[in-house]
Amino acid sequence: MSEEHDPNASGPKAGSDPQSKSSADSSDVLRIHVDDREFILVGTAHISQQSVNLVREVIERERPDAVCVELDAQRFEALSEERHFEAQDLRSIIRNKQLSTLLLNLLLSSYQKRLGMKLGVTPGSELLEATRAAEDLGIPVALCDRDVRITLRRAWAALSFWKKLSLLSGVFSSAFETPEISEEELARIREADVLTELMKELGENLPDLKHALIDERDGYLAQKIRETEGRRIVAVVGAGHVAGMTRAIEAHEEINLAAIEEIPPSSSALKWVGWGIPAVILGSIVWIGLSQGFTEAGENAAFWFFANAIPAGAGALIALAHPLTVLAAFVGAPFTSLTPVIGAGYVAAFVQAWYAPPTVQEIRQVSEKIATWTGWWSNRLLRVLLVFILTTVGSIIGTWVGGIEILGNAVR
Repeated sequence: MSEEHDPNASGPKAGSDPQSKSSADSSDVLRIHVDDREFILVGTAHISQQSVNLVREVIERERPDAVCVELDAQRFEALSEERHFEAQDLRSIIRNKQLSTLLLNLLLSSYQKRLGMKLGVTPGSELLEATRAAEDLGIPVALCDRDVRITLRRAWAALSFWKKLSLLSGVFSSAFETPEISEEELARIREADVLTELMKELGENLPDLKHALIDERDGYLAQKIRETEGRRIVAVVGAGHVAGMTRAIEAHEEINLAAIEEIPPSSSALKWVGWGIPAVILGSIVWIGLSQGFTEAGENAAFWFFANAIPAGAGALIALAHPLTVLAAFVGAPFTSLTPVIGAGYVAAFVQAWYAPPTVQEIRQVSEKIATWTGWWSNRLLRVLLVFILTTVGSIIGTWVGGIEILGNAVR
């Protein structure tokens, strides 16, 4: 096992422009020999024209037995056909309670897309270019990444409640920033020492997130690449995965793919809290009825209803939701607050998506609209997310206000 470059290529001259280097002497191309197989890893930046040029140059020169790319079937279809999820898919996402991960994905994608637009490159162009170059030469293509939905759900599930809030607030604020970066900066970021620092920083601040987004996918990609048929394989992946993949490939590390494709269940502690809060509220109302009379219990129940209904309905109203959505939020919040199975935000979002589904054009414009405040109200997809966020916040406020009042009355 060793790392080597094309013996016919001359190394870069001292003081030469790194942009002028060929793929043969590029530091972004790593060769690994394991037994009688050769793996050529091409580390890329997903918004770099230089990476787009590099992957085609490597594939055309190497003529490998197969080309592996850091894409799953869903992302490949979206890139190659510019396909976006439709209204029916959105409803499925809501039914599966995945709006939080959808929001995170859209915020990250928007920032990356706007960054790429400044450089004239669509995010993921180098991955799509790899598949096109392989198809032009009749070389089989293998999609080797884990389903992005599984990755996001595992990453989201790994974070605590406060870490989730911290991550969303940070990513949300970045959605309104104007990214300033050059090709030279991208080239610097791709250098191994800088990437090591970035991975180290992520690992220190959000180790659980790094494990799901980086470490697990390093192993997943390495395993899928090893399983690809052929003696010489070119693998096009993000530069941040190269080091971890190299260790896994060289160590012959067998990865249980099924184990890291599972969505971990919610912790038992969260389930106890989820059911404990409504149990305490309902128990308090019953105790008030037994100790202070059923009139007092009825008044407390009414207080609970309106304490939840008003802020949840107001949240939907602020989002300029459909009238039936506002009604659903108003009526549904007092009852959804008493069960951890589904929240008021999901109920309201589903009604909004049903009666005011986003158009194809609006779905395609979401990356641009998400970066403006007005876009959240003018774009129907973002309005569904806005309904989800504001109704959820309203329901949380109502639960705290109503719960504190009822508990206070119960102990009088």
